[in-house]
Amino acid sequence: MTLRLYSGPLSMFGAKAEIALHEKGIAFELVMVPFDMARLYQPKHPEVARINPKCQVPVLIHDGLEIFDSTQIFEYLEELQPAPPLWPADRQARARARLLEHLSDEVYFPRVVRLMGLQATPDDPAAVAARDACAGFYRRMEAALATGGGDYLAGSYGYADIAVFMAQLFGARMGAPMTDETPALLAWRTRMAARPPVRRVAAAMARYLLSVGRPLPPFLAAIEQADRG
Repeated sequence: MTLRLYSGPLSMFGAKAEIALHEKGIAFELVMVPFDMARLYQPKHPEVARINPKCQVPVLIHDGLEIFDSTQIFEYLEELQPAPPLWPADRQARARARLLEHLSDEVYFPRVVRLMGLQATPDDPAAVAARDACAGFYRRMEAALATGGGDYLAGSYGYADIAVFMAQLFGARMGAPMTDETPALLAWRTRMAARPPVRRVAAAMARYLLSVGRPLPPFLAAIEQADRG
């Protein structure tokens, strides 16, 4: 059975799963559920609502298995096709990578979501606190690069990098961009953007944003231009 991934044009978590599938070289059918900037994901896609009690993408269907949550999808893909590996082989490095992915999804990204509702009031104390928390996360990722050896967050390229790259894309859009305070992290983002699977998925998201009249952070605009060749 063909593997099918349900995602959305502005789903950070869906984009994580899509990049991982491309990195693994796994053939799949991508189903983009209905979405617009006013109604968001209403009405919910019936298959997504049936499979995920939270009615959210991503949802993956493969050979009779139905799963949701980007991290659970990562784990399934790693067992489905071990090569190329996207978790480190070393046990401690693998634990660090899993922690970084969790921090990105569950600690950093909620601050970005908070900023989504404060775009009209950037000086609100809640907005300032959210941006400060994002800056602290970037500093932590800068330190992770030093621990991992400099190129990727947990030593070798993998799921932690995919998660942080997609999350910071939304952070930049919501007014919490990375700065010169974390030069190694900026260089890491450039390396990430050069990977064809990352560029392909990020560029598609950029084109959707342009189609609905939304501005792009400079680094995302450069990715979209590079993808067009």
